[in-house]
Amino acid sequence: MNKQQRIKKNTEFQRVFKKGKSFANRQFIVYMLKGDQEEFRLGLSVSKKVGNAVTRNRVKRYIRQAFLELKDDLLPNADYIIIARPQAATLDFHESKKSLEHVLKIARALPKK
Repeated sequence: MNKQQRIKKNTEFQRVFKKGKSFANRQFIVYMLKGDQEEFRLGLSVSKKVGNAVTRNRVKRYIRQAFLELKDDLLPNADYIIIARPQAATLDFHESKKSLEHVLKIARALPKK
C-alpha cells in the first residue's frame, strides 16, 4: 500500500472515529467515513490484547492483503479504520478475509453478491 492509502496521524484517526460510522462482527470493528479523495485510505489498530508482536503484525498483514485484494470492489473515496479484536489472532488469512468481507458488506462498502 502506498503512502496516500494510509492513515497514520492521530488527528485523522480521531476525525474518522468522531464523524464516521462503526460496524462490527466478532473479529473486527470497522469505522468508515466517506470523503472526497480519489482512493480509499486505511488505518489499522491492533492492541496488545490481541497477542504478542508477531501475532499483531500477522493480523495487520492479513488485513492489508485482504484490502489489496478487495480494492476494486470497495468504495473508493472513503477512509477505513480497522480495529482487530482478540478473536482475530486465531484466524488464518482466508478466514480473516471472509470476516472482513462480512463486516464491509454490513457497512455497505462492498456490494452484496
